[in-house]
Amino acid sequence: MSALDEFYQWITTSPNLIEHHDVFCDLKTLNPHPLASNAMYSGNQRLGFIYQHLCTQAFINSANYQVLAEEIQLSEQGRTLGAIDLIVRNELEQKNEHWEVAVKFYLLHGDNWFGPNAHDQLETKLPRMLNHQLAMSTTSQFHQQHPELKVATHRLLMQGRLYVNPFNFEPTPTHCLNYPLNASQISGLWCYYSQAHQIQETLYELPKIRWATGKEPNAPTIEPNPERFIHAQTESGQFWFVVPDAWPKR
Repeated sequence: MSALDEFYQWITTSPNLIEHHDVFCDLKTLNPHPLASNAMYSGNQRLGFIYQHLCTQAFINSANYQVLAEEIQLSEQGRTLGAIDLIVRNELEQKNEHWEVAVKFYLLHGDNWFGPNAHDQLETKLPRMLNHQLAMSTTSQFHQQHPELKVATHRLLMQGRLYVNPFNFEPTPTHCLNYPLNASQISGLWCYYSQAHQIQETLYELPKIRWATGKEPNAPTIEPNPERFIHAQTESGQFWFVVPDAWPKR
């Protein structure tokens, strides 16, 4: 199975980072067909773009949904307001749904969840997706540009993994902004470069396409780097981030 097929399978079977609560959903109920051979991806190689493409394919491959529009750019007087990920038709319920999708990997530090490059935080990403991105299908600009798309339901799919540092004791939050975190997704570990000698297993390199699913059988080993983060997996399957000692400062 190719890395893309494995990623697609992971997306269609893995839970949300946030426990199901109205808006938060996963794709398990789609029961999609396997990824078609003509759906191979050749676009932007950033992980988020590949992820959105595969989410779209999951809806396309489900008998219960129809993709009406994707990546809708909204603008006002020449100014870009943002983009809507997906508008789909729920054939079972006979209504249109607006879905925003994201794959994220966050490291716990000082009661906050940081992205590995420290540019992103769950505490800021989550409200932006809820209050800005999902709200774009309720704006007058959306209704003017797409009067044919009447949205009845809003869904947020945020998948990925949460990492804690086993060498720095701190309590692991159960919630983010009063939303319950999915405990099953708090399964990764991270440490500083100066702590990496305490890792008892060999680390194997993870290219970004395999950040979610794990290493390939003959993955090369990788050594911690004092200047940049690495993402790796051990033979036993444990995911690790090793970050520079100055992290999260940039």
